Amino acid sequence: MDNKLSAITLGGGCFWCIEAALKQVIGVEKAVSGYAGDSQATADYRTVCTGTTNHAEVVQFHYDETMISTREVLEIFFTAHDPTTPNRQGNDVGPQYRSIIFYHNQEQKTIAEDVIQNTASKIYTDPIVTELVALEAFYPAEIEHQDYFAKVGNRNPYCTFVVAPKVNKVRKKYADRIKVVS
Repeated sequence: MDNKLSAITLGGGCFWCIEAALKQVIGVEKAVSGYAGDSQATADYRTVCTGTTNHAEVVQFHYDETMISTREVLEIFFTAHDPTTPNRQGNDVGPQYRSIIFYHNQEQKTIAEDVIQNTASKIYTDPIVTELVALEAFYPAEIEHQDYFAKVGNRNPYCTFVVAPKVNKVRKKYADRIKVVS
């Protein structure tokens, strides 16, 4: 990865949603769906979906801070999911779908604490339940989960009814920050 890019790992429900919502933003150069919070031995889709591991479905975003700041990435993240429902995003229920920020350094932790306190808490009336944890390890998800929404789109009803609305919400709120697709 280019040394000029920063990385942060975010979980906010199904990784297909968060990946698609933030990958469309200018400055986000790469998004890798995966798992964080437990061991490599339990880092596979079937095992994580049981809800019996400590993993969360996450996406590791690599972004150019000359184009988008960590604060902006987090603000968009909080737009793309509901950080007030513990272990749940819509019909996706279980600890693997929890709202979580795996920070990569102390600066990210400080920024995340501020965004939770001063931005997210003003958007939502219910308490923010987003966990804030230092990243210990990240395990990329299986290839079929990478760029899932881009590959499958509305051919999958889940994408039509769950992913697309989150993508469109980000597109609408951050219209001036969305990549132009040719």
